[in-house]
Amino acid sequence: MLSDRGAKPIPSSERSWSPAAERQKRSIDFWPPTAILIASFASLVVAVHLGIVVWLSFVKGLPGQPDMVYTLQYYRELLFDPYTYTVLINTLIFAVTALAVAMILGLTLAWLLERTDMPGKVAVMTLMTIGLLIPGFSVALGWIFLFHSRVGIVNRLLMDVLGLTDAPINIATLYGMGMIEGVSLTPVVFVMASIVLKTMDASLEEAALTAGATPRETVARVTLPLIRPGIMAAGIYVLMIGFASFDIPAVIGLSQRIYTFSTFIFQQMDSDKEAPDFGDPATLSVMMVVVALALTWWYRTMLRQAPKYAVVTGRAYRPRRVALGRWRYPALFFVFCYFAVAQLLPALTLVWTSILPYLQPPSAQAFSQLTLANYLALGPDVILPALKNTAVLMVVVPTITLIASFAISWSVLRTQSKLAVIFDFFAFLPHAIPNIIFGVAAWLLTLFVLRKFVPIYGTIWILLLVYIVVRLSYGTRMLNSALIQIHKDLEDSATMSGAKTSEVVAAILLPLLWQPLVYSWIWIAMLAYRELTLAVLLASSESRPLSVVVWGMISNASYGQASSVCVIMLVLMAPLVLAYWAFSRRGAPNL
Repeated sequence: MLSDRGAKPIPSSERSWSPAAERQKRSIDFWPPTAILIASFASLVVAVHLGIVVWLSFVKGLPGQPDMVYTLQYYRELLFDPYTYTVLINTLIFAVTALAVAMILGLTLAWLLERTDMPGKVAVMTLMTIGLLIPGFSVALGWIFLFHSRVGIVNRLLMDVLGLTDAPINIATLYGMGMIEGVSLTPVVFVMASIVLKTMDASLEEAALTAGATPRETVARVTLPLIRPGIMAAGIYVLMIGFASFDIPAVIGLSQRIYTFSTFIFQQMDSDKEAPDFGDPATLSVMMVVVALALTWWYRTMLRQAPKYAVVTGRAYRPRRVALGRWRYPALFFVFCYFAVAQLLPALTLVWTSILPYLQPPSAQAFSQLTLANYLALGPDVILPALKNTAVLMVVVPTITLIASFAISWSVLRTQSKLAVIFDFFAFLPHAIPNIIFGVAAWLLTLFVLRKFVPIYGTIWILLLVYIVVRLSYGTRMLNSALIQIHKDLEDSATMSGAKTSEVVAAILLPLLWQPLVYSWIWIAMLAYRELTLAVLLASSESRPLSVVVWGMISNASYGQASSVCVIMLVLMAPLVLAYWAFSRRGAPNL
């Protein structure tokens, strides 16, 4: 046997030599600088959007003109205008009402699904997924047709049956809109609460019951304290959404001059004005940013407290299922009533309205007047351009968003760059700040700053830009979660064998990430499909998608045609919903 005692150690650089490694040294590895460049540009775009809003809130006069001056006038007017506080109170009433409704319904449904033996759980999950994807403006329109104070189907029936002269139900109030928003946000609470209930160890509840506690005492003193951080986080998240909501307050409240922050900003930016005062919407937007960041800080604080309540201890964990017994049928009836009110009735009402010359309750006379006139009146010149714009947005937005998101996630999780924290911060900001703020920012940026250099105002390019910006948060959160699950040893092994980083990404990471990438692509495409807030602010007659077509018809009181477009949108959305459901069933990340 030959001894290696006293042998001279071989340098690590020589030990790792191979033809592949030698080729790697001679070739250029383009991916790392490309990823950093993409992540830097995406962060810069987000920062510029917010910076332009803040800057223009201090500017009086048109930017670039001699009469432009810096001033605090808009902030003084905002702080001392009583109507500002009226709008703030309106927004809080609307958001808190939505929160209360969503929490009651969402928690109840989540508990029935995760902690009981209720049948039909796959159907409930599927319908909840559909509820997350139905456009908010179509839901609002369906509710208007059901409960409009003059022509609503339910109100008309109640007035005829009870002999009333006034409508008994009025949804055109802050509480009415908040209830509708809460019903629409119930799937969000359901998803977040289901995760909390699914991962909570039931042994603590069983120990309390063994010690003599009643089921009510167990829920109050064990279950609720353990899930409190997760439920609080879900509540704060829903409150953030309600605070920034636009679709339902716009469709129902604007005609009644009931304003929340989002609709008030939209009204201030009304393009029909001869000389829109951009200082007011910019200042209002800054105020919304402050409130949104405060809610985000609260939300993240609650998430940081979650590890203190971690009680899942090992493979022996099994969720505790409560036998409903004779309460099974009341539980199923409750679930059916929710889906009937939240999804089925609004959708059927839209179909019914779309095939009538005017809105009326079901009757023999109404059935004799059924017609396709509303669909035929749309014409190819109305639908086809909007459908083309919508298709462009649905294809380009998720594609570019996921390219940028992957570059950011890879830079944050796979490099030692000092910019990683900055990339992650700016990628999260669009999640924390209402969409309408980025709409205002893009409007101000392209109209007053970039118009001479990059004339994209009124084109589909501005929609593409801002859609991508606001979806960065979702793309990066999804890919962060998926990339964390891929052990870095796989990439290190390929690198030691001579593969460049770009080859590692193409041969290892992308094949492993294909499912979450496709899952995220479909989801972002559907979000682009249903988007109204950004589109109604920025779209022109040449660049408007289908959602803006519906908005224009609602504004002109063409409810039959608006219903027909909504029905077409729901039908066209069905294949994407099925594809999304299929991928989610095959193990996409549960976030």
